Formats: sequence, structure tokens, C-alpha cells
Amino acid sequence: MTNASVREFKMPDVGEGLTEAEILKWYVQPGDTVTDGQVVCEVETAKAAVELPIPYDGVVRSLHFPEGTTVDVGTSIIAVEVAGGAAPAQQEAPAVPAPAAEPEKPAEQPPARQPVLVGYGVATSSTRRRPRKQAPDTAAGQAASAVQSELNGHGAAPVAPPAPVAPAALAQRPLAKPPVRKLAKDLGVDLATVTPTGPDGVITREDVHAAVAAAQAPQQAAPADRPAAPAASAADRPAAPVSYDSARETRVPVKGVRKATAAAMVGSAFTAPHVTEFVTVDVTRTMKLVEELKQDKEFAGLRVNPLLLIAKALLVAIRRNPDVNASWDEAAQEIVVKHYVNLGIAAATPRGLIVPNIKDAHAKTLPELAASLGELVSTAREGKTSPSAMQGGTVTITNVGVFGVDTGTPLLNPGESAILAVGAIKPQPWVHKGKVKPRQVTTLALSFDHRLVDGELGSKVLADVAAVLEQPKRLITWA
Repeated sequence: MTNASVREFKMPDVGEGLTEAEILKWYVQPGDTVTDGQVVCEVETAKAAVELPIPYDGVVRSLHFPEGTTVDVGTSIIAVEVAGGAAPAQQEAPAVPAPAAEPEKPAEQPPARQPVLVGYGVATSSTRRRPRKQAPDTAAGQAASAVQSELNGHGAAPVAPPAPVAPAALAQRPLAKPPVRKLAKDLGVDLATVTPTGPDGVITREDVHAAVAAAQAPQQAAPADRPAAPAASAADRPAAPVSYDSARETRVPVKGVRKATAAAMVGSAFTAPHVTEFVTVDVTRTMKLVEELKQDKEFAGLRVNPLLLIAKALLVAIRRNPDVNASWDEAAQEIVVKHYVNLGIAAATPRGLIVPNIKDAHAKTLPELAASLGELVSTAREGKTSPSAMQGGTVTITNVGVFGVDTGTPLLNPGESAILAVGAIKPQPWVHKGKVKPRQVTTLALSFDHRLVDGELGSKVLADVAAVLEQPKRLITWA
């Protein structure tokens, strides 16, 4: 392809302020033809699985990362040869020679779809940073300098697949991403002494920790040409990985949904002062209404369950107590009262717990709300919830009752004012019209941000939700 150029497609920020995403699945392979708008891969962001379309036509030259790799936003993930444009990619290949051990290799490589450094695509610019101080004025030194340029975000050029890398070779061109380099610096580890295990000879966090552990072993002396920084800073750094019984323990990397949920919950718990109130309520009439609505032609084909009426009851309570639907602006030291309700519904999915929300739920009729709930749940279970569907929520409902749990003290979704937990609905002895009878009973728990919602307001909201569920006709009288 003499009139072709290589285009690098970078990991986009598919949500608001995301910094990384995990590649879940590639839909194309090197050699495949792609067209503008064609989905080439599926990635998982903070909490959503998103399909990424390619923005141009061409032939896939290389995939820079395997499935399961977490990639920083802005990093090239796929190279595509497109017709026309600038100078052909083959002319750029010799710009960076192969490793010093095999300088003649680039001339033997196929011109297309050759491996590239993980995370860095084929160069589209001739810009290069100045060589490292230690790089000799040889082909090997030029290669080390060029590789260092790639690690600082200035494009990349194809290189031959590296052979098993020995420590001596690493001394000239240790490959590591910026966070790993910082970790090594903090721990006093010289990357030139670390044996890489990552794809294409890239040093990983685990490699750095392994180097620290090896340096601390009694039978291994520290290298004579480096300070004994690791031992001196042992008390100030994270504990290095230790051996463990793989038959009795399993280690699960914290990433994707689990990582995002952990960060959000820690931020919520230590930012918003939580208060939780409880009420146990007879929902027998609500359960009867659910069965009646299932037979109503207005709800034909729609999902009708207790959650639908609980959601409507909460919306009615918010309309009667609008100040509960607010957020805290820390910078301005203001309470922002929302005149709309984006109702979040906590949903358990194969990738973890997510909280998509129904936009403008306050303005929906009961059938419209049922349709929105059904779509939200189906999309979440398929793992297709978009990042935008999880942004901008104001209040949330979490139905812990589906797990047989009576109640809980839920944590607020960050930026929201309240969250309602619904416990299991089950027959219990209840005093009804002066007699003890079996009734359908559940316990509701409302957690709220005490900066926004005082005890009186929170109590009114919870009491109103309970009153609607006890007497569903209030959906009409309070409308």
C-alpha cells in the first residue's frame, strides 16, 4: 500500500473525567478491514461496558493491548492503515532501530501488522525528545533514546518482538509506564535491575515489588552500584507481595467496577455525614395493587412489581418535601435544590453493583415509569449501561429485599442527598383493625446527608413513603 498512512486510535474518555478503561473484548484482528463507525472493541470504564467505534476506514495493522488490559485514557490502543494521506507507514519504520542485540531485524520484518510497544502506536510525528544522558552514540543508544521518547507520550515506532530480556539489556532500555516509574522511584528501585514480565518486555508493578522482595532476602546482597534505599524506606512503603498458598487463597485484582465502587463509597462515607432512619410498614394493599396492575391493559408488556410502586411513592414524597432533593456545593458552600428527580436504581450485574438513574422520573406517568424501570434493569443485566446513565442522579433506591435481607444502612451515592433501602416483603403477624393477622410487611431505611437534610425533613420523607405504601390510594389524593 504505497499511498497509505497509519492512524492511531486512542482510548477516549467515554465518561466524565475517566482516567482509564479495561479492554474487555476485541471484535477485530490484525488484517481485518474496518469502516468508519464500526465497533472494534468493548471496554469497561468506571462502571459501564462501552463499545468503541473506529472513526475511519482502513485495515487493522496491530492491536496494542490484549483483552483484560487496563489502559490509560489517551493511550493508543489500535493502529489502522488508511488509504491516502501522509507518507506511508513503511517509510517510518526504520526511524527507530530494533534492540541492540539484533540491529538488522527491522529490515526482515513484514511491513504491516508487526508488534509494537504495549500502549504506544506507530509514530505519526517526527518529534523526538533528546536522548537520555547514558545513551551511547550507537544504534543501541539511539534505540534506547527513541524508546524513552515513546514512554513520554510522543508516538512510537514498530519494533521486533523482544526476546527474553536479560538485566544487562534492561539497563539500556527499561520499559515502564509513568505510574510504575513513580512506584520504583518511591521504593528506591533501579528499573535497569528489574526483570520484566509484562507484554513486550514492559515492567509492571508486580515486577517492581518482586525486585524489592528479592533485595530484602538475606541470601541476596543489594547491588554495589545502588544505594540501599529499599531497606531504609521499608516502613514507609506498601508491603511487598509475599508468597501464599494458592490452593487456600485467591487474590483478585481491584479494578473496573470494584475499584470504582470502593473509591466512591470511601469518598461518600468520609465526606457526607450519614443519618439513617427506619420504619416498618404494612404493604398488603400495595401488593394487591401490584397484582391488579399486572392485569391492566395499560401495563401490557411492562414489568410491574413492588419496586414500581415504591419508586412512585418516593417520588410523591419528594414532591411533598422538595428540599430533600438537593446536593452540596462544597466550593460555593451552598445547597443546590434540584427541581427535577433523576431516580437512581441500584442494580446487581455480572460486573458488580451499578446505579443507573431514570432521568426526569418525576415527570413520568406510572406506565412510563414502569417502562423506564424495565429498560434500566434489562440494560444493566446485559452490561450495556452507558456512563451517562449513571451520572446526574439525585436520589437512589436499593432493593436489598431481593436477597432476603430485612433492612440495611445504605451509603449515599456520591453527590446525592438520600438513598432508600427496601427490605424483604414477607408475611408477618400484624395488628390490623384491632386483630392480629398475617400481613405483608417490609422495613424501609432512609439514609440522608445531614448537611442537606435535617432529622425533621428526613423523617417526613420516610413517613410519606410508608404512608403511600400502606394506603396506595394516596397516589391519587396526594397527586
